[in-house]
Amino acid sequence: MNRIGTFAIGLIVLLMLVYSTLFIVDQKQFAVVYALGEIKEVITEPGLKFKQPPPLQNVVFLDRRVQTLDSPETRPIFTAEKKSLVIDWLIKWRVTEPRQFIRNSGTDMRNVEARLSPIVQGAFNEEVTKRTVQAMLSTDRDNVMQGVRTRLADEAKSFGIEIIDVRIKRVDFSANITGSVYGRMESERKRVANQLRSTGFAEAEKIRADAERQREVILAEAYRDAQSIKGDGDAKASAIYAEAFGRDPQFAKFYRSLEAYRASFQNRSDVMVVDPSSEFFRAMRGEMGGSSASGKKKSE
Repeated sequence: MNRIGTFAIGLIVLLMLVYSTLFIVDQKQFAVVYALGEIKEVITEPGLKFKQPPPLQNVVFLDRRVQTLDSPETRPIFTAEKKSLVIDWLIKWRVTEPRQFIRNSGTDMRNVEARLSPIVQGAFNEEVTKRTVQAMLSTDRDNVMQGVRTRLADEAKSFGIEIIDVRIKRVDFSANITGSVYGRMESERKRVANQLRSTGFAEAEKIRADAERQREVILAEAYRDAQSIKGDGDAKASAIYAEAFGRDPQFAKFYRSLEAYRASFQNRSDVMVVDPSSEFFRAMRGEMGGSSASGKKKSE
């Protein structure tokens, strides 16, 4: 019985010893083997690996995947015009030299992020201070990101990492100048609107004046044509009257008298005081008719 127990205990100890010498390296990890506190080996290939049992050797794993570092706080950065901007950024990085990484920052990823954040912020400060607000908001964002990535390349080597990408998430004005900037933008928009409105009014007046000129020209031409037609009609009427009156002068004189009466007595209330023996009432006294009758008798 004692032999069986001793054998079982020995087997368990042996299995524990064997288990302590085996470890699995995932494809997403680096395995760093320590020997008495010193880095003995860095394993990059995945699979089942062997080591000496503790405390002779220990294994620490590092994530080899791409990591993301966001800007921890939004500090204002001054542009070339001394305008304050707030920039939110992020960087993508990964471990490339596990030995250098551990020597510099240990095995905790948060250590390197805490040390890398002010370096990234400083690189952004150097790039932004060389540019204007307009450039940062429109044309030079790609150049700024490329410049920051170039500046971080040498620093990243000392950390044992590689900078994969640098991105600007947001560029905004700081709170103390946002109101004034929006005010200037509003004033500029109002100025453009007023300019467009005045241009529209000027064009409307121009169109209105041109239409009025065309109207006057059309009316003048129409009046000219009407007067010409009227003149032609009056000339023809005068010719007809002259021909008709020339055939019978007595009738012409009588007709003119009737026209004079019509022009003189247009309303029932019209009153005219004249001498009855005047030439004006000659037709009313029947003298013109009598003369005409006697003339007829003589001709007969």
